[in-house]
Amino acid sequence: MRKFLIDTDTASDDAVALIMAHQWSNIDVVAVTVVNGNVSVEQGTKNALYTLEVCNASTPVYVGCGKPMLRQHAYADWFHGSDGMGNMHYPEPNIKPQSEHAVDKIIDTIRKYPNEITLVTLGPLTNIAVALLRAPEIAPLVKRCVIMGGAANTVGNVTPAAEYNIWVDPEAAKIVFHSGMNMEMVGWELSRHDAALSVSEIEKINQFSNKKASLAIDSNRTAIEASINIQGASGLTLADPVAMVVALDPEIVTYQGKYFVDVETQSKLTRGATIVDELGVLKKNPNMTVIWSINVSRWKEHLYNCLQ
Repeated sequence: MRKFLIDTDTASDDAVALIMAHQWSNIDVVAVTVVNGNVSVEQGTKNALYTLEVCNASTPVYVGCGKPMLRQHAYADWFHGSDGMGNMHYPEPNIKPQSEHAVDKIIDTIRKYPNEITLVTLGPLTNIAVALLRAPEIAPLVKRCVIMGGAANTVGNVTPAAEYNIWVDPEAAKIVFHSGMNMEMVGWELSRHDAALSVSEIEKINQFSNKKASLAIDSNRTAIEASINIQGASGLTLADPVAMVVALDPEIVTYQGKYFVDVETQSKLTRGATIVDELGVLKKNPNMTVIWSINVSRWKEHLYNCLQ
């Protein structure tokens, strides 16, 4: 069994990613930690617990940082709805979060399982950065860190230059990017174009007629509209599940490379931009594996299998 630790700002696409991880046969999700991002950390915790109930999972959930390190918070209700779940306003979950703080759990888990943990980050990197500041020695102990975040030399989704997760807390992202962990950046662009779910593909999932499939589509109601009407997508873009499928099935990657990647924190215009030195012009040592492309048909088959 591979051990996963998932850090999430649970909204609608995070929920689908959580379902996928819990449906994968050889994955042991040892903990879910929640960070402020798409929604408040309290709402994100509720959404995570509700999703785990739908999965019949008993994974412990830990509440983390309630604000970015230096910035004012900026929620993504324009994309995910006021509750982060497509304005479905699901009932209060029966299970409760753990009392231990998420940052403490991240540190303790990595120490407990050295070189065994795949850390999957689906939200702003605040929890991870604080953990690394407190215990920098954990960085080389992480087997693999798959980051849903950034835009690899392409347009952003919250500003022309930046992807939302990195933009929300660019200082945290910069700390993580320079931490020395074995990291992979899965930019939001990998969920665009052919990777987006078309109307017919959404209907195919609806026809599975089970709680997991219903949650996956219903919670993304506002995301479907925003993907098409604001981002000009052909259908529903699911950035977090795409990152999760890279973590679950590394062979889905069709093109990747190791580069020096930095995060812009000073400029108002390009705050949160992920600068990938694709041609090596800075002559700096690579710190990040950048995922450039995936097998799109394989990604969708994995999604269907996890939701059936």
